[in-house]
Amino acid sequence: MSAQDRTIEQYHQLMQLNAASHLIRAARSLGMFAELREGQRTLSQLCQTLALSETHAAALLDALVAIAIVEKYGEDYALSRAAHLLCQYDDDLGDSRWQRLADLVSERHTRDEHDDQRHYDHLAATQWIHTAAAMEAAEILDFGDAANRLGGRILDLGCGSAVWSCAMAYRDPHSTITAVDRRAALDAAEATARSIGLQDRFFPLDADPLEAQLPEAAFDWVVIAQRLSVLAADRTFELVQQASRAVRRGGKVVVIDLFRGPARANLSECVEALTLRLETKAGAILSMDEMETDFRRAGLTDIQFALMSRSRLNFALAVATKPLVSPATKAK
Repeated sequence: MSAQDRTIEQYHQLMQLNAASHLIRAARSLGMFAELREGQRTLSQLCQTLALSETHAAALLDALVAIAIVEKYGEDYALSRAAHLLCQYDDDLGDSRWQRLADLVSERHTRDEHDDQRHYDHLAATQWIHTAAAMEAAEILDFGDAANRLGGRILDLGCGSAVWSCAMAYRDPHSTITAVDRRAALDAAEATARSIGLQDRFFPLDADPLEAQLPEAAFDWVVIAQRLSVLAADRTFELVQQASRAVRRGGKVVVIDLFRGPARANLSECVEALTLRLETKAGAILSMDEMETDFRRAGLTDIQFALMSRSRLNFALAVATKPLVSPATKAK
């Protein structure tokens, strides 16, 4: 393909993407999605209920079927599974977020106006989409492998919907989860645990992960997933310290998050970086060097990173071990 052909192809793709987003916005504003959430409807039923032109509504529905956001069965239309995934935080395709981008860049408002808790609630509501990546993380960490068994006491600091820790516990029938977060997130986490039969091994703790009173050296694993990137730099270290205090010697601290790499950022990474700027007071994507520094300052060693091929957001896994002998003891 020539350079000119590539340019034309890129132009066409951009125009098609923009058109698709407007199709979805139009259907949402007309009430089509709300009506189809109640069940399948014919064209006539939709037009009668919503006072639409049948000719124009038919053309819009054809386009929505073409982009697979609506499905057609005979004369009936239905929302696709993907459309059913849109929740209160993203049913507008993120417009409420992206409409603030120009104001942020031009400094017409500051990040102090942002609400970190809303961002956490959004994560808890949508975190289940990372189930495949969570299963991959559990495999990478050898959960359930008797030959590499570290122990099954898992602490999930800032659990969200606990998708990551539940995937780990699911692979190890001897494990337990202590999940720390605010009540709204814990409700989602408990639902996740129940959905895969872990409710008897799941123990919620309603507290801010940074301030929770936790027993020292009581856990084999401490998981911090999708949390550090929301925090300011000094607070990321505080949470890693909290994890280090809670894990036993020989135990591991696992961080799952976005990390800046040496390669040029792709679109997914750029979008997530801007999302953090638009939705949090001080969040930013950490570099692997920054993560390693926090681990070492917290007294953790044997630091390793692994990319997760099943992650749609380019998540990586950072693992560190609490040494069997403290530096002070070793010095003696």
